[in-house]
Amino acid sequence: LPLTTVRLLAPIPRPRKNIFCVGKNYRDHVKELKSEELPKYPVFFTKAPTAVIGPEMAIDSHPEVTRYVDYEGELAVVIGAEAKAVKKEQALDYIFGYTILNDVSARDRQKRHGQWFLGKSLDTFAPMGPVLVHKDELPDPHKLKIETRVNGELRQSANTSMMIFDIPTLIETLSAGITLEPGDIIATGTPAGVGLGFDPPRFLQPGDVVEVEIEGIGVLRNTVK
Repeated sequence: LPLTTVRLLAPIPRPRKNIFCVGKNYRDHVKELKSEELPKYPVFFTKAPTAVIGPEMAIDSHPEVTRYVDYEGELAVVIGAEAKAVKKEQALDYIFGYTILNDVSARDRQKRHGQWFLGKSLDTFAPMGPVLVHKDELPDPHKLKIETRVNGELRQSANTSMMIFDIPTLIETLSAGITLEPGDIIATGTPAGVGLGFDPPRFLQPGDVVEVEIEGIGVLRNTVK
């Protein structure tokens, strides 16, 4: 079917579990947030499954809850086989493929509550897509260009080679005591250029169009309402 005749959903419209997310995984992003030092170990948090929407679907700005909505373009890993106590050397064998995730964030809720779950898990705050690409098509996920544009303006531009903790390290860390299952999603962190990093900050407003593009996957486009 021609894409123009269908409406794509997220590759996994309703994950069975929370989405595993990684914070502070790009050096320049840590610097723009004025964090004291780089993390010595991966920093994990989660997003609720109910936050997931597909490409071209609207991001609800939730004006009754927050006024500080931000974007974070990220490469997302989808697990393809049950993984327990996996070592880095075998980690890529447990991956099914890759997609794009926009880790939309309510910065005020994130700061106010002293943790990230509430600010990251509002409904529609996990746009995902536009497709899920099998790992055979992206043999090296650490050499992918990643960009985020807001209303056509380039805000984020980096390469996945700039991650502090690579994907095998993330899988090894998570699977040490936690069973990863087929369909589990790991969002690998965002590079510099988020709205909070500007002076003054540049948060999303209703009508804004956010596009996250990753080499070999495509463009994830969503409008804020």
